Amino acid sequence: MRAILAGGGTGGHVIPALAIANELKKSYGAEVLFIGTARGIENRLVPAAGYALQLVRVGALKNVSLLTRAKTAFDLPRAVWDAGRMLNQFAPDVVIGVGGYASGPAMLAAVVKHIPTLAFEPNVVPGFANRMVARFVSGAAVHFEETAKYFRRAEVTGVPVRQAFFEIPLLTDKKRGGTPTVLVFGGSQGAHAINEAMIRCLPELQRQAPGIHIIHQTGERDYNDALAAYASLGESAEVFKFIEDMPAAFAQADLVVCRSGASTVAEITAAGKPAIFVPFPRAADDHQRVNAEALAREGAAVVVEELKLEGVWLAETIAALLGDSGRLARMSEAARELAHPNAARDIAAMAVRVAGVEEN
Repeated sequence: MRAILAGGGTGGHVIPALAIANELKKSYGAEVLFIGTARGIENRLVPAAGYALQLVRVGALKNVSLLTRAKTAFDLPRAVWDAGRMLNQFAPDVVIGVGGYASGPAMLAAVVKHIPTLAFEPNVVPGFANRMVARFVSGAAVHFEETAKYFRRAEVTGVPVRQAFFEIPLLTDKKRGGTPTVLVFGGSQGAHAINEAMIRCLPELQRQAPGIHIIHQTGERDYNDALAAYASLGESAEVFKFIEDMPAAFAQADLVVCRSGASTVAEITAAGKPAIFVPFPRAADDHQRVNAEALAREGAAVVVEELKLEGVWLAETIAALLGDSGRLARMSEAARELAHPNAARDIAAMAVRVAGVEEN
């Protein structure tokens, strides 16, 4: 079997794509090629994982200036042509679009050439590339039930997440007692708004929830300010620019304060962790807010808009949740019920079915 995975840009696109590629290779002996762009994180992660990567030239169409949109529209036909040439050379049995800049041209080229296609969509509202091809793809693997309505044929598979997240005990299984712990992060680069709000709320948080422990990934920009703030208050805290072992940090946490990108949401559900989501307000199609609200409706999370992220309110919310062990336990169970431990396996199997390839 030969498969192309197209797309990228961010870790939220590339990391699940690598998990799908690994499953295709392990279970079906697939040969895999990635198609991306020069600007994406795939340029570092894909070769490091041992896969070939070819590049098309295409930019953004959403949340950019009119000049950028015009340039992208001008480049798009060439990107589709180049992707088509790559498809001719590699002769894939299936093309899997994972979202991001390169996904659209590769999937369009595959549709034109009548090559089976599978769209992977981790957000509640599909991104632009997947919406563009939604009516034409052979199938779609989605994270949320409500996403299926955007595609003709869709299955709820979830988002591939490292197995270590699923091995974290639920709060209901955790030993009672100990220091209540809050994990705060905003992605690998940090989230300035969350960092600032945590720094502002520390005096009130110390008053309302004395004795708590905070693990905070700040990113590079705010690291020194956060370190000084925690030190000046004598707060029990661990401050990191970047956390290498995120499952270990999750395992310590009773509550997580974070953004609500698709990969983060999948990790929250896999780990069964109660969350305070602060959606990134400038995310394309406001997809982070929609993701967060999907978990909030199930009782697994609390959502606070960034514009309303005020220090005292954040301190009160954290303290109130930590003070209600019953609610935290219910949130933990609700989150885990939304998890998909076999996502990579199910997506790979779906790709094989779509391709019409005999399973071994």
